[in-house]
Amino acid sequence: MRKFNRKNDQAREITLEKDFSANADGSCLVSYGNTKVICTATIDADIPKWLKDRESGWITAEYGMLPGSTNSRNKRESKLGKQSGRTVEIQRLIGRSLRSVVNLNKIKGYQLIIDCDVLQADGGTRTASITGGFVALCSAFSKMLKNKHINETPVKDCVAAISCGIVNGFIMIDLDYDEDSNADVDANFVIAEKSGFSEVQITGEEKTFNYKSIGEMITLSQAAAEEIFNIQKNVIDKAIF
Repeated sequence: MRKFNRKNDQAREITLEKDFSANADGSCLVSYGNTKVICTATIDADIPKWLKDRESGWITAEYGMLPGSTNSRNKRESKLGKQSGRTVEIQRLIGRSLRSVVNLNKIKGYQLIIDCDVLQADGGTRTASITGGFVALCSAFSKMLKNKHINETPVKDCVAAISCGIVNGFIMIDLDYDEDSNADVDANFVIAEKSGFSEVQITGEEKTFNYKSIGEMITLSQAAAEEIFNIQKNVIDKAIF
């Protein structure tokens, strides 16, 4: 039996609180059950040097887990002097996912930085970061439209992410920490509403998986993503779409 009597095809309660931070250009507090991430967007006119002569803007992301986000204190990576491989992997995933649904040519001269800080971790922090990061990004775009920094929305599609896995022989959607820790197969799906998948990560932890199980995980993930898109659209400025 899953926590909160969840069915295997049932995601945790997902909530999005837009403009959570008054000082950020865009922000969102995202919750996937007990996992909570604060996502903030910063508009920066100082674009990367390699983009100076291109007709393009840029979107990048940073990710971190706050010291009190887990049962034992996480040491701040800034104090350790370098980021872990896991952190680098996740923030690159977030950046790729968000860029996949944005026309970068329409934000020429601007870089948007999405910071995703995990307040409380119970599995699925990277997927929550992508879903909340998109809302924060759209909020920043709304500000850019209002201030006439851009003339039209650069958003091509809606993007969200959800985890999936095989635990004790059962395919389950949106794994919490205990389920993820005991999963035979662990997967993350980044899905755009109209254009398909942005990224698929499937890893056999101690067992292999077959084509049928992949198909079942995709089906569950797409159904969960449809629900997330509706939640996102309820808080995102309609002008963005």
